[in-house]
Amino acid sequence: MKARLLLVDDEKIALRNLEHVLAKEGYAITATQSPAHALELIDTQPFDLVLTDLKMDKIDGMQLLRRCKTRHPDTEVIMITGYATLESAVAAMKVGAFHYIAKPFRLDEVRQTVIEALEKVRLKRENRALRAQLDAVEGRTRIVTRDAGMQKLIDMARQVAHTGCNVLITGESGTGKELFARYLHEHGGRPDGPFVAVNCGAFNEELLANELFGHEKGAFTGAIGKAGLLATAHGGTLFLDEVTEMSSGMQVKLLRVLQEREVQPVGGTKPFKIDVRFIAASNRNMKEWVAEGRFRQDMYFRLNVVNLHIPPLSGRREDIPLLAQHALDRAAPVMGKPVRSISGEALALLKAYDFPGNVRELENIIERGVALCQGDTLEATHLPDDLRELTIRTFRRHDNRVLPLEEQERDYIHWVLEEARGNQTLAAQMLGIDRVSLWRKLKRFASKPA
Repeated sequence: MKARLLLVDDEKIALRNLEHVLAKEGYAITATQSPAHALELIDTQPFDLVLTDLKMDKIDGMQLLRRCKTRHPDTEVIMITGYATLESAVAAMKVGAFHYIAKPFRLDEVRQTVIEALEKVRLKRENRALRAQLDAVEGRTRIVTRDAGMQKLIDMARQVAHTGCNVLITGESGTGKELFARYLHEHGGRPDGPFVAVNCGAFNEELLANELFGHEKGAFTGAIGKAGLLATAHGGTLFLDEVTEMSSGMQVKLLRVLQEREVQPVGGTKPFKIDVRFIAASNRNMKEWVAEGRFRQDMYFRLNVVNLHIPPLSGRREDIPLLAQHALDRAAPVMGKPVRSISGEALALLKAYDFPGNVRELENIIERGVALCQGDTLEATHLPDDLRELTIRTFRRHDNRVLPLEEQERDYIHWVLEEARGNQTLAAQMLGIDRVSLWRKLKRFASKPA
C-alpha cells in the first residue's frame, strides 16, 4: 500500500512544490492550505506522515502536531518552517515531532527525511504486531483494538507493569477493566504468581473482611480457620473490582494493609507480611465520590498511583468490527457452528449502535447471533430485534453528564463524515445541507477545543 501523507501549508506555492515532489515519489498525497481542514482530516482519516508548516494563521503547526499525536500516536510529523529558531525546534521535538526542516528546504533533504520517518512508522507497527503474536503464542491476555487511544493505554500499561506500583482502572461497565488488570499482571515482574480477583460489591463489610483477611480457628462459632485472599495473592496480584462499593469501615482496614503491607486475620493477634501488587477498578467517577465523601481520599491516593481510563465502545467505533469478529471466532467453535463472517448490513447496524453495555454487550449480541445462525455468515436478521429496529443513535451520558446540543451536533457530523469516508460533498447530502453550511460548521468546531 502507498504511504499516506498529509501536507499542510497556507502558502499556495510552497504547498504545490512539496506536493509535486512527493507525489513523484509514489506517495498518496492529501494537501490543504487550511489548518482547520487539516484538523478535520486528522480527526477522520489515518495518515502515515504529516508535513506541516509551523507558522499559520489561527491554527499553527504545533496544534496540528498535538492533535495528531493524540488521535494517531503512530503517525509521524515533520515540521517545515521559515522560522528556524532553536526554541521552536526544541518545542516541536518535545511534543513528538520526528524532524524539523527549515525553509527554503532542499528537496533531497525532504525526500530523505520522509523516507526515515516512514521507516520509523513501519517499525513501530511491525513491533506492535510482533508483540501481539508473542502474546498469543505465550497464551497471554490479548487486548483486541486498532484504536489509537487504546493503543496508547496498552503502551502505558506495558510501561508500568514491571514497576509493581498500584494501578486504578476506571471506565464504564463492560469496557474490559479486568482484562487490563490481567494484562498488567502477565506483563509485570511476577507473571507466574497468583492473580486473585474479588468483587467488592458482592459482600457486606463483615463478609468482605473475612474473604480478604481470612480468620483464625475459633475466631467465631464454628470457625475452623481460613486463609484470606490477601494471603492467597502473596507473590502476585490482588484485583479489587468495583472498589467504590466497599464500605468506609472496610476502606480503613484495607488502607492499613496498603500502607504497612501486612495482614492480621480476623480473630488473630499477630500480623504477617505480604508481597502483593494491588490493582483496583471502578465504573464510578472517583474524583466526584472523593469530593462527596463517599470514598476516602487517602485510600484513593494510595490506589491511584497510575490511572488507566478505558473509553466506552461508543468512543472507539472502529474497534466494533474487529471485536465483533473476534467474539464470533471464539463463539462459533464452542457452539460447533460453521459461522465465519459477519455481513456488511449486520456490521453497519452494530457500528450505528452505542452499546451501553460496551464490549460485554457486543460479545453477548454476537454469541446470540451465532446461536441463531444456520449458515456461514451472521446476518442482520440474527441480531436482536431492538437493535435492528434502531433508527437513530442513542444519546448517552459521557462522564456522568449530558452532552450539550453543540457537542451532540459535532459528534453526529463527524460520524457522518466517517460514514462518507471524509467526502464532504457526500456528507452534506447525507445531512440534508449544502456543502458551504457543512464547511462553516466544521470550521466552527475546529476553532473550539475538543
